[in-house]
Amino acid sequence: MHVVHVHISVKPECVAAFKEATIANARESLKEPGVARFDFMQQTDDPTRFVIVEAYRDAGAPAKHRETRHYQTWRAAAEPMMAAPRARAIYANLHPPDEGW
Repeated sequence: MHVVHVHISVKPECVAAFKEATIANARESLKEPGVARFDFMQQTDDPTRFVIVEAYRDAGAPAKHRETRHYQTWRAAAEPMMAAPRARAIYANLHPPDEGW
């Protein structure tokens, strides 16, 4: 499992539009065969801050995701709404879900 956390700060006046664009991207992303999870979260004490947690079935799936029309549409719409460039961190899952912890 290949997990990516994307941290995004959005301009206050763009919060509603950013949420709409990102939810549309998340819905389509979940249809991709390489995507296991796509979680979109808003920080409770600062509504301009968001985290996207993307879980991919293999290390090649993120590149395939970035080639999709829905991702490219999201990126074109969302980047101008960001207060700063997004930051991401990549993780390897150490607890496979089939081990029943």
